[in-house]
Amino acid sequence: MALDSYVTLGRSGLRVSPFCLGAMTFGDEDGLGSGVAESERILRTYLDRGGNFVDTANFYTNGHSEKILGDFFAREPGRRDRVVLATKFFGNLHLGDPNGGGAGRKAIIDQLEDSLRRLRTDYVDLYWLHNHDRTTPVEETLRALDDLVTAGKIRYVGFSNTPAWFTAQAHTTALLRGWTPVTALQVEYSLLERTVEGEIVPLAQDAGMAVLPWSPLRNGFLSGRYTRHGGRPGDVRRATAVGTPTEAEYDVIDVLAKVAEEAGVSSAAVALAWLRTRPAVTSVLVGPRRLAHLEDNLAGLEVTLTTEQVDALDEVSAPALNYPAEVNRRSASMLMYGGATVDGAKSVVYPPLLENARY
Repeated sequence: MALDSYVTLGRSGLRVSPFCLGAMTFGDEDGLGSGVAESERILRTYLDRGGNFVDTANFYTNGHSEKILGDFFAREPGRRDRVVLATKFFGNLHLGDPNGGGAGRKAIIDQLEDSLRRLRTDYVDLYWLHNHDRTTPVEETLRALDDLVTAGKIRYVGFSNTPAWFTAQAHTTALLRGWTPVTALQVEYSLLERTVEGEIVPLAQDAGMAVLPWSPLRNGFLSGRYTRHGGRPGDVRRATAVGTPTEAEYDVIDVLAKVAEEAGVSSAAVALAWLRTRPAVTSVLVGPRRLAHLEDNLAGLEVTLTTEQVDALDEVSAPALNYPAEVNRRSASMLMYGGATVDGAKSVVYPPLLENARY
Protein backbone atom coordinates (compact mmCIF):
# COMPACT_ATOMS: atom_id res chain seq x y z
CA MET A 1 0.00 0.00 0.00
CA ALA A 2 1.11 3.57 -0.65
CA LEU A 3 -0.08 7.04 0.26
CA ASP A 4 -1.89 7.25 -3.06
CA SER A 5 -3.91 4.08 -2.32
CA TYR A 6 -6.82 6.24 -1.25
CA VAL A 7 -9.68 5.17 0.99
CA THR A 8 -13.18 6.57 1.44
CA LEU A 9 -13.68 8.62 4.59
CA GLY A 10 -16.50 6.81 6.34
CA ARG A 11 -19.91 7.02 4.72
CA SER A 12 -18.94 9.90 2.44
CA GLY A 13 -17.58 10.50 -1.03
CA LEU A 14 -14.32 11.98 0.25
CA ARG A 15 -11.18 10.03 -0.64
CA VAL A 16 -8.14 10.32 1.60
CA SER A 17 -4.71 8.77 2.06
CA PRO A 18 -4.37 5.83 4.48
CA PHE A 19 -1.98 7.95 6.57
CA CYS A 20 -2.99 11.52 7.40
CA LEU A 21 -0.24 14.05 8.05
CA GLY A 22 -0.78 15.68 11.41
CA ALA A 23 0.64 19.20 11.70
CA MET A 24 0.37 19.58 15.48
CA THR A 25 4.17 19.87 15.70
CA PHE A 26 4.49 22.44 12.90
CA GLY A 27 6.04 25.42 14.68
CA ASP A 28 8.60 25.30 17.47
CA GLU A 29 7.26 27.89 19.89
CA ASP A 30 7.34 25.40 22.77
CA GLY A 31 10.67 23.91 21.80
CA LEU A 32 9.09 20.52 21.11
CA GLY A 33 7.96 21.00 17.51
CA SER A 34 9.52 21.61 14.10
CA GLY A 35 10.78 24.87 12.66
CA VAL A 36 9.27 26.27 9.47
CA ALA A 37 11.90 24.80 7.15
CA GLU A 38 11.64 21.29 8.61
CA SER A 39 7.85 21.46 8.67
CA GLU A 40 7.80 22.33 4.98
CA ARG A 41 10.22 19.51 4.15
CA ILE A 42 7.93 17.06 5.91
CA LEU A 43 4.85 18.45 4.16
CA ARG A 44 6.45 18.47 0.71
CA THR A 45 7.72 14.91 1.08
CA TYR A 46 4.29 13.69 2.20
CA LEU A 47 2.57 15.38 -0.75
CA ASP A 48 5.19 14.26 -3.28
CA ARG A 49 4.63 10.64 -2.16
CA GLY A 50 0.95 10.97 -3.07
CA GLY A 51 -0.44 11.95 0.34
CA ASN A 52 -3.53 14.18 0.20
CA PHE A 53 -4.79 14.44 3.81
CA VAL A 54 -3.40 17.12 6.16
CA ASP A 55 -4.75 17.83 9.63
CA THR A 56 -4.20 20.71 12.04
CA ALA A 57 -6.12 22.78 14.64
CA ASN A 58 -6.65 26.45 15.35
CA PHE A 59 -4.60 26.43 18.56
CA TYR A 60 -1.68 24.18 17.52
CA THR A 61 1.48 26.17 18.26
CA ASN A 62 -0.73 29.22 18.89
CA GLY A 63 -1.98 29.26 15.30
CA HIS A 64 1.49 28.95 13.76
CA SER A 65 0.73 25.45 12.46
CA GLU A 66 -2.13 26.78 10.34
CA LYS A 67 0.00 29.69 9.14
CA ILE A 68 2.84 27.40 8.04
CA LEU A 69 0.36 25.36 5.99
CA GLY A 70 -1.26 28.46 4.55
CA ASP A 71 2.02 30.04 3.52
CA PHE A 72 3.19 26.80 1.90
CA PHE A 73 0.06 26.32 -0.19
CA ALA A 74 0.01 29.98 -1.17
CA ARG A 75 3.41 29.46 -2.81
CA GLU A 76 2.24 26.28 -4.58
CA PRO A 77 -0.57 27.37 -6.95
CA GLY A 78 -3.19 24.70 -7.52
CA ARG A 79 -1.90 22.35 -4.85
CA ARG A 80 -4.28 23.37 -2.09
CA ASP A 81 -7.37 22.24 -4.03
CA ARG A 82 -5.84 18.79 -4.51
CA VAL A 83 -5.48 18.36 -0.74
CA VAL A 84 -8.06 17.39 1.89
CA LEU A 85 -7.29 20.08 4.46
CA ALA A 86 -8.72 19.63 7.94
CA THR A 87 -8.63 21.87 11.00
CA LYS A 88 -10.38 22.02 14.36
CA PHE A 89 -12.30 24.50 16.48
CA PHE A 90 -12.76 24.72 20.24
CA GLY A 91 -9.45 26.10 21.52
CA ASN A 92 -9.62 29.71 22.73
CA LEU A 93 -6.80 31.94 21.48
CA HIS A 94 -8.27 35.16 22.92
CA LEU A 95 -7.36 35.70 26.56
CA GLY A 96 -10.33 36.96 28.58
CA ASP A 97 -12.92 36.37 25.86
CA PRO A 98 -15.45 33.71 26.98
CA ASN A 99 -16.72 33.40 23.42
CA GLY A 100 -13.28 32.93 21.91
CA GLY A 101 -13.52 29.15 22.06
CA GLY A 102 -15.99 26.32 22.44
CA ALA A 103 -18.85 25.22 20.21
CA GLY A 104 -21.36 28.07 20.32
CA ARG A 105 -22.46 29.70 17.05
CA LYS A 106 -20.47 32.91 17.58
CA ALA A 107 -17.38 30.97 18.63
CA ILE A 108 -17.54 28.56 15.68
CA ILE A 109 -17.93 31.30 13.07
CA ASP A 110 -15.19 33.51 14.53
CA GLN A 111 -12.78 30.60 14.93
CA LEU A 112 -13.35 29.49 11.35
CA GLU A 113 -12.73 32.98 9.97
CA ASP A 114 -9.45 33.14 11.89
CA SER A 115 -8.44 29.68 10.63
CA LEU A 116 -9.27 30.56 7.02
CA ARG A 117 -7.15 33.71 7.32
CA ARG A 118 -4.16 31.78 8.65
CA LEU A 119 -4.62 28.94 6.16
CA ARG A 120 -5.01 31.48 3.32
CA THR A 121 -7.95 29.61 1.84
CA ASP A 122 -11.68 30.23 1.57
CA TYR A 123 -12.78 26.78 2.76
CA VAL A 124 -11.67 23.74 4.74
CA ASP A 125 -12.57 20.23 3.64
CA LEU A 126 -13.10 18.76 7.10
CA TYR A 127 -13.92 20.80 10.22
CA TRP A 128 -13.55 19.03 13.56
CA LEU A 129 -15.18 19.79 16.89
CA HIS A 130 -12.09 19.29 19.05
CA ASN A 131 -13.78 18.57 22.39
CA HIS A 132 -17.19 18.24 24.00
CA ASP A 133 -18.66 21.62 24.96
CA ARG A 134 -21.02 20.72 27.80
CA THR A 135 -22.51 24.21 28.03
CA THR A 136 -23.72 24.59 24.43
CA PRO A 137 -26.87 22.84 23.10
CA VAL A 138 -25.93 20.29 20.49
CA GLU A 139 -28.56 21.74 18.12
CA GLU A 140 -26.78 25.12 18.15
CA THR A 141 -23.45 23.55 17.24
CA LEU A 142 -24.90 21.36 14.50
CA ARG A 143 -26.99 24.09 12.89
CA ALA A 144 -24.02 26.48 12.84
CA LEU A 145 -21.88 23.81 11.16
CA ASP A 146 -24.63 23.02 8.64
CA ASP A 147 -24.94 26.70 7.79
CA LEU A 148 -21.19 26.82 7.13
CA VAL A 149 -21.49 23.80 4.83
CA THR A 150 -24.31 25.54 2.95
CA ALA A 151 -22.14 28.67 2.69
CA GLY A 152 -19.33 26.59 1.16
CA LYS A 153 -16.85 27.40 3.94
CA ILE A 154 -16.61 23.82 5.22
CA ARG A 155 -17.46 20.59 3.43
CA TYR A 156 -17.54 17.80 6.03
CA VAL A 157 -17.96 17.66 9.80
CA GLY A 158 -15.98 15.54 12.25
CA PHE A 159 -15.82 15.13 16.04
CA SER A 160 -12.70 14.59 18.14
CA ASN A 161 -12.42 13.51 21.78
CA THR A 162 -16.19 13.52 22.31
CA PRO A 163 -18.07 10.93 24.41
CA ALA A 164 -19.88 8.19 22.52
CA TRP A 165 -23.29 9.13 23.95
CA PHE A 166 -22.88 12.75 22.84
CA THR A 167 -21.57 11.77 19.41
CA ALA A 168 -24.51 9.41 18.86
CA GLN A 169 -26.97 12.12 19.99
CA ALA A 170 -25.42 14.69 17.66
CA HIS A 171 -25.28 12.37 14.66
CA THR A 172 -28.87 11.22 15.12
CA THR A 173 -30.09 14.80 15.58
CA ALA A 174 -28.33 15.86 12.37
CA LEU A 175 -29.84 12.99 10.39
CA LEU A 176 -33.36 13.63 11.69
CA ARG A 177 -33.19 17.35 10.89
CA GLY A 178 -31.51 17.02 7.52
CA TRP A 179 -28.30 18.69 8.70
CA THR A 180 -24.74 17.69 7.88
CA PRO A 181 -23.94 14.46 9.76
CA VAL A 182 -20.76 13.45 11.57
CA THR A 183 -18.49 11.85 8.99
CA ALA A 184 -15.41 10.99 11.05
CA LEU A 185 -14.12 10.62 14.60
CA GLN A 186 -10.58 11.51 15.63
CA VAL A 187 -9.66 9.60 18.79
CA GLU A 188 -6.62 8.50 20.74
CA TYR A 189 -5.98 4.92 19.70
CA SER A 190 -2.88 2.76 19.84
CA LEU A 191 -1.55 -0.50 21.22
CA LEU A 192 -1.25 1.34 24.54
CA GLU A 193 -4.69 3.01 24.41
CA ARG A 194 -7.52 0.77 23.26
CA THR A 195 -10.44 1.79 25.47
CA VAL A 196 -12.16 3.37 22.44
CA GLU A 197 -13.07 -0.20 21.52
CA GLY A 198 -15.71 -0.23 24.25
CA GLU A 199 -18.13 2.43 22.97
CA ILE A 200 -16.66 4.70 20.30
CA VAL A 201 -15.48 2.17 17.72
CA PRO A 202 -18.77 0.21 17.79
CA LEU A 203 -20.63 3.50 17.33
CA ALA A 204 -18.44 4.37 14.34
CA GLN A 205 -19.00 0.94 12.80
CA ASP A 206 -22.77 1.18 13.22
CA ALA A 207 -23.05 4.75 11.94
CA GLY A 208 -20.53 4.45 9.11
CA MET A 209 -18.13 6.99 10.61
CA ALA A 210 -14.43 6.87 9.82
CA VAL A 211 -12.05 6.47 12.77
CA LEU A 212 -8.77 8.41 12.67
CA PRO A 213 -6.41 7.42 15.49
CA TRP A 214 -4.23 10.18 16.95
CA SER A 215 -1.08 9.48 18.97
CA PRO A 216 -0.71 6.07 17.28
CA LEU A 217 2.78 5.72 18.79
CA ARG A 218 1.66 6.93 22.25
CA ASN A 219 4.05 9.86 22.63
CA GLY A 220 6.84 7.85 21.02
CA PHE A 221 6.59 4.94 23.48
CA LEU A 222 5.88 2.60 20.53
CA SER A 223 8.55 4.07 18.26
CA GLY A 224 11.26 1.61 19.25
CA ARG A 225 13.29 4.24 21.06
CA TYR A 226 12.09 3.08 24.48
CA THR A 227 13.30 -0.24 25.91
CA ARG A 228 12.78 -1.81 29.30
CA HIS A 229 16.50 -1.67 30.08
CA GLY A 230 17.14 2.01 29.68
CA GLY A 231 16.56 2.92 26.06
CA ARG A 232 15.25 6.50 25.85
CA PRO A 233 14.97 9.16 23.15
CA GLY A 234 17.85 11.60 22.94
CA ASP A 235 15.50 14.58 23.36
CA VAL A 236 15.66 14.95 27.15
CA ARG A 237 13.14 17.80 27.30
CA ARG A 238 10.53 15.84 25.38
CA ALA A 239 11.19 12.69 27.42
CA THR A 240 10.66 14.72 30.59
CA ALA A 241 7.39 16.14 29.26
CA VAL A 242 5.82 12.79 28.28
CA GLY A 243 7.24 10.63 31.07
CA THR A 244 8.24 6.99 30.71
CA PRO A 245 6.30 3.77 30.07
CA THR A 246 4.91 1.71 32.95
CA GLU A 247 5.85 -1.94 33.46
CA ALA A 248 2.58 -3.04 31.85
CA GLU A 249 3.31 -0.80 28.87
CA TYR A 250 6.78 -2.30 28.57
CA ASP A 251 5.10 -5.72 28.24
CA VAL A 252 3.42 -4.43 25.08
CA ILE A 253 6.60 -2.71 23.89
CA ASP A 254 8.56 -5.97 24.27
CA VAL A 255 6.10 -7.97 22.13
CA LEU A 256 6.00 -5.15 19.59
CA ALA A 257 9.80 -5.20 19.34
CA LYS A 258 9.75 -8.99 18.82
CA VAL A 259 7.21 -8.72 15.99
CA ALA A 260 9.20 -5.86 14.44
CA GLU A 261 12.35 -7.98 14.49
CA GLU A 262 10.49 -10.85 12.81
CA ALA A 263 9.14 -8.50 10.14
CA GLY A 264 12.46 -6.75 9.63
CA VAL A 265 11.01 -3.27 10.20
CA SER A 266 10.83 -0.74 13.00
CA SER A 267 8.52 -0.96 15.99
CA ALA A 268 6.83 2.23 14.77
CA ALA A 269 6.02 0.64 11.41
CA VAL A 270 4.46 -2.40 13.12
CA ALA A 271 2.42 -0.26 15.55
CA LEU A 272 1.00 1.71 12.63
CA ALA A 273 0.38 -1.43 10.57
CA TRP A 274 -1.52 -2.97 13.51
CA LEU A 275 -3.83 0.05 13.64
CA ARG A 276 -4.63 -0.41 9.97
CA THR A 277 -6.10 -3.84 10.84
CA ARG A 278 -8.61 -2.40 13.33
CA PRO A 279 -12.33 -2.15 12.51
CA ALA A 280 -13.56 1.28 11.30
CA VAL A 281 -10.03 2.74 11.09
CA THR A 282 -9.82 4.63 7.79
CA SER A 283 -6.67 6.73 8.04
CA VAL A 284 -4.02 6.87 10.74
CA LEU A 285 -2.78 10.26 11.91
CA VAL A 286 1.02 10.51 11.96
CA GLY A 287 2.69 13.57 13.46
CA PRO A 288 6.41 13.51 12.64
CA ARG A 289 8.67 16.22 14.02
CA ARG A 290 11.52 15.34 11.68
CA LEU A 291 11.65 14.16 8.08
CA ALA A 292 13.34 10.96 9.26
CA HIS A 293 10.32 10.27 11.49
CA LEU A 294 8.00 10.59 8.49
CA GLU A 295 10.10 8.17 6.45
CA ASP A 296 10.02 5.67 9.32
CA ASN A 297 6.25 6.06 9.72
CA LEU A 298 5.53 5.59 6.01
CA ALA A 299 7.17 2.16 6.23
CA GLY A 300 4.04 1.14 8.15
CA LEU A 301 2.13 1.20 4.86
CA GLU A 302 4.33 -1.59 3.48
CA VAL A 303 3.97 -3.97 6.44
CA THR A 304 1.53 -6.87 6.31
CA LEU A 305 1.27 -8.63 9.65
CA THR A 306 0.55 -12.34 9.89
CA THR A 307 -2.50 -13.56 11.79
CA GLU A 308 -0.19 -14.86 14.53
CA GLN A 309 1.55 -11.50 14.87
CA VAL A 310 -1.75 -9.62 15.07
CA ASP A 311 -3.02 -12.11 17.67
CA ALA A 312 0.12 -11.66 19.78
CA LEU A 313 -0.22 -7.88 19.72
CA ASP A 314 -3.97 -8.07 20.42
CA GLU A 315 -3.45 -10.35 23.41
CA VAL A 316 -0.68 -8.42 25.14
CA SER A 317 -2.45 -5.08 24.66
CA ALA A 318 -6.00 -6.23 25.47
CA PRO A 319 -7.73 -3.36 27.33
CA ALA A 320 -9.92 -3.42 30.42
CA LEU A 321 -13.11 -1.85 29.10
CA ASN A 322 -15.69 0.07 31.10
CA TYR A 323 -18.96 -1.53 32.14
CA PRO A 324 -21.00 -2.86 30.39
CA ALA A 325 -18.63 -3.71 27.53
CA GLU A 326 -17.08 -6.76 29.19
CA VAL A 327 -20.42 -8.01 30.52
CA ASN A 328 -21.93 -7.73 27.05
CA ARG A 329 -18.98 -9.49 25.44
CA ARG A 330 -19.12 -12.44 27.83
CA SER A 331 -22.91 -12.69 27.88
CA ALA A 332 -23.23 -12.70 24.09
CA SER A 333 -21.86 -16.22 23.77
CA MET A 334 -22.92 -17.49 27.19
CA LEU A 335 -26.59 -16.50 27.21
CA MET A 336 -27.58 -15.98 23.60
CA TYR A 337 -26.44 -18.91 21.46
CA GLY A 338 -26.96 -21.97 23.68
CA GLY A 339 -23.69 -23.65 22.76
CA ALA A 340 -24.17 -23.29 19.01
CA THR A 341 -21.42 -22.16 16.66
CA VAL A 342 -22.17 -18.68 15.29
CA ASP A 343 -20.02 -16.73 12.82
CA GLY A 344 -17.37 -19.41 13.11
CA ALA A 345 -17.05 -19.28 16.90
CA LYS A 346 -18.44 -21.89 19.29
CA SER A 347 -20.42 -20.34 22.11
CA VAL A 348 -20.16 -21.21 25.80
CA VAL A 349 -23.07 -22.95 27.53
CA TYR A 350 -24.43 -21.19 30.59
CA PRO A 351 -23.97 -23.75 33.44
CA PRO A 352 -27.65 -24.23 34.51
CA LEU A 353 -28.64 -24.90 30.89
CA LEU A 354 -28.10 -28.62 30.47
CA GLU A 355 -30.18 -29.70 27.48
CA ASN A 356 -33.49 -27.89 27.47
CA ALA A 357 -35.35 -25.49 29.70
CA ARG A 358 -37.13 -27.38 32.51
CA TYR A 359 -40.05 -25.05 33.00
